[in-house]
Amino acid sequence: MSETMQGMRIGIDVGGTFTDFLVVNPDGSHLVHKTSSVPSDPSRAVVQGLREIADLRGESVEKLLAETGTIVHGTTVTTNALLTRRGATTGLLTTDGFRDVLPMRDGTREEAYNNRLTAPEPLVPRYLRLPVHGRLDHEGDVVEDLDLDDVRGAAETFRREGVEAVAISFMHSHANPAHEDAAAAALAEALPDVYVTRSSELLPQLRYYDRTSTAVLNSYAGPIISRYLTGLTDTLTEAGFAGILLLMQSNGGVATPAELARRAALSLLSGPASGPTAGLLEVEPHGWDRCLTVDMGGTSFDAAVVNDGQPLVMTDGTIDRWRIALPMVDIHTIGAGGGSIARVDDGGILRVGPESAGAVPGPACYGRGGDRATVTDADVLLGYIDASSFMAGGVPLDAAASHEAMERDVARPLGLDVTAAAAGVYDLVNVSMAAGVQSITVRRGLDPRDFPIVVAGGAGPVHAAAIATELEIPVLVTPRQSSIFCASGMLVCDFKHDYVQSVSTTLGDADLDRLTRIWREMAGSGRETLHGEGIGDPSISYEPSLDMRYAGQWFEINVPVDEVSITSPDRQQLAELFHAQHDVLFGYRDESQQVEVLNIRMTAVGATPRPALDTAELGAELVDDPQIGERPIWSPQQRRMVPGRVLDGHRMAPGARLSGPAVIELGTTSIVVLDEYDVVVDARGSFVLYLRERAHELTDRLSLDRETVAL
Repeated sequence: MSETMQGMRIGIDVGGTFTDFLVVNPDGSHLVHKTSSVPSDPSRAVVQGLREIADLRGESVEKLLAETGTIVHGTTVTTNALLTRRGATTGLLTTDGFRDVLPMRDGTREEAYNNRLTAPEPLVPRYLRLPVHGRLDHEGDVVEDLDLDDVRGAAETFRREGVEAVAISFMHSHANPAHEDAAAAALAEALPDVYVTRSSELLPQLRYYDRTSTAVLNSYAGPIISRYLTGLTDTLTEAGFAGILLLMQSNGGVATPAELARRAALSLLSGPASGPTAGLLEVEPHGWDRCLTVDMGGTSFDAAVVNDGQPLVMTDGTIDRWRIALPMVDIHTIGAGGGSIARVDDGGILRVGPESAGAVPGPACYGRGGDRATVTDADVLLGYIDASSFMAGGVPLDAAASHEAMERDVARPLGLDVTAAAAGVYDLVNVSMAAGVQSITVRRGLDPRDFPIVVAGGAGPVHAAAIATELEIPVLVTPRQSSIFCASGMLVCDFKHDYVQSVSTTLGDADLDRLTRIWREMAGSGRETLHGEGIGDPSISYEPSLDMRYAGQWFEINVPVDEVSITSPDRQQLAELFHAQHDVLFGYRDESQQVEVLNIRMTAVGATPRPALDTAELGAELVDDPQIGERPIWSPQQRRMVPGRVLDGHRMAPGARLSGPAVIELGTTSIVVLDEYDVVVDARGSFVLYLRERAHELTDRLSLDRETVAL
C-alpha cells in the first residue's frame, strides 16, 4: 500500500450544496475544485467533478485516475438516508419481553421540561421487531437456552416482508455473544442475502437501549452504503482507477470500503469528521496544540474542538434523535449555511434556517430557480461577496435577485431598508453559530477564548470574524484551501479502529491482569485489521482508555491513559487521571468516593503518509500590491457601509499584512476582515486574522515584529 499511496492523492467531500475536491501531486503541487452536488445520487457529482478536473489538467479522466494512487472520500449517503427515512427495510431480533426497547428508549426525557415532546417513530416498525426466547444474566451465564425455532420463524416473517437488513440485540450479549452468534448463523442460512448486525460484535458494552439503537442504525445504513460503495468502486475501476479507495469514518479515521460496509454506522458523520485533524495542522506551526474548527457550507455549520493535540470524541452521540454509542468526533451541527433561508414569522420575528435552499434551487442570486432570501443573498448585498467573482467567476451571481428577495421576505415585513435587513440576517446567523461553538466547549469545561479558530467552508471565512468577535476570540486561521477544508483534511487522516468491552467493577477491585489481557486482545484485533488494510507494524500505535465514574453517578467519562498502561496499569495513576478530568468537566473532585470502571476501550491507529502542499507555488503570481479594487462593505462595528479594500488572496505572499476593513478574494471563498482586525499570511500561505488591540500578545507567536510587510 505504501508505494501506491505515494502517487497522486485526491480528497473528495460530498456536501449538501457542493462536492469538494483537492488533488495533490507527488511533488506537492495541488488543484482545488468544487462542483455542484447531486442529492439524488451523490456519486454523479463525484464522477462529474473528476471529469472536470481532468479537463482542467488537459487530460482524460482515465489518465487522471491511472495516475492516482489514493482517493479518500467522505460521504453523506447514509446520513441523508436516515434523515429522509429512506434507509433499508430493517428487522430487529430482541430478547422476549423487550420488543419495545426502541420506542421506550432509555427511560429518560430528552428535554426534561417539555411535556409535549414525543419520541421519533422507530426505524423498525413493531411488526418487524420480533422477540426471541432465550436469556442470559448480567455475567453472561445462560438462564434460558436460545429458541432457534423463534429465530427461524422470524426469518420467515422477514422474508415475507422484504426485509433487507436485520439487527440482533439480546439482553446482556455484551457479556456472552453465544446467543447472538447462533441467531446470526441461523439467519445467514435462511436469508443469505440479508445484511446482519450483531450488537455484541459491533458494540459489546453495557446499556441495552444504546446497544440496540446503534445496531439498528448500522443495519438501517448497511445496505445503503454497501450499494453506494460497490457502484462507486465499479465506476472508478471502469474508468481506470487501480489505486486505493478509502472512506472517512465518524471517528476521524479512514477505513477501506469493506471495513466501513461492515460498520456502516461509522459513515453517518463521515464528511465533517476530518476537519479537526486538518485544523490542528494549521495551528501547530504557531505553537498551539488546540483549536476550534468551524465549517460553514451551503447547508449547515459544523463546530468541533481539538484539545491537547487530539480531536474530542464522544460515545453517547445522537443522529436525528437516535442514540449512536460508537466513538465519533464530537461535532456540533446546526442548520446555518449560505443557503439558510431568512424569513419573518407570524409574530414578526426574523428567523434564519434551519430550512435551506441547498444546491437546487439554491439562493435567489444563483439564478437556478430559487427565489427566497438566504444568507448568501445577504452576503452579496453587504458587499462581502462580489457577484462577478463568486466561484472564480464560474457561477456569476444575480445581485438584483438578492435585492428583490431580501426586500420581499425580510425588509418589507420588518419595515427596514434592504441593507439593514441583510445586516439583520448576517447578525442573526452569526449569533446562532457562536452559540453552537459555546455549546461544544462550555459543556466540556473549556473556555472558547483559549482556542484559536480554524475557519473552513465556502461561507465560513465570510462570517468567521463576526463569530470570533461574539466569542471574544482574538485569533482566526483561514487556510488557503478553506472552501475544501474537509477534503484536504481527509488526506491527512490516519486509519483508526475502535474497540470496547464492558467490565463493570470498581477501580479498587479491578483485576489488573484481566484489564491488560483485554487491552492486548483489542490491540491484537486492531493490528490484524490494520494489516489487512496494508499498514505495517512500524506505523501502528494504540490509544487505550477507560470509561469511569464515581459510584452512583448516571453518566461516565472517558479517560485516556498512556500506552504503557497496556502492560503495567497503576491503580493510583488511573484514579488521579479520572479525578483530574472530572474536576475539569464538573468543577469538583472527591477522592473519598469509589471510582467505577464500566468500559475498557482501545483505538488502534495506522499512520498514513501526509502529503505536504507545496508552499513554493504560493510565489508564482505574487505582487507587491495585490489590491484589485475597492467597494462598499458592511461594518458591524459602525453599523453602516464603509469603503473596503478588495485584494486577490492568491497574490498575497507569506509575510504580507493588512488592516481591515477589507475583503480577500480566493475564488472559492471570500475572507472578510472586519474593522478591528489585521491579517497576516503565514508560511503555509494561510491567512491569520487577529484583533489589532491584542497584537502585542501575539507578536512572537505570529512573528508580527520582523517578518511581515504591511500592504
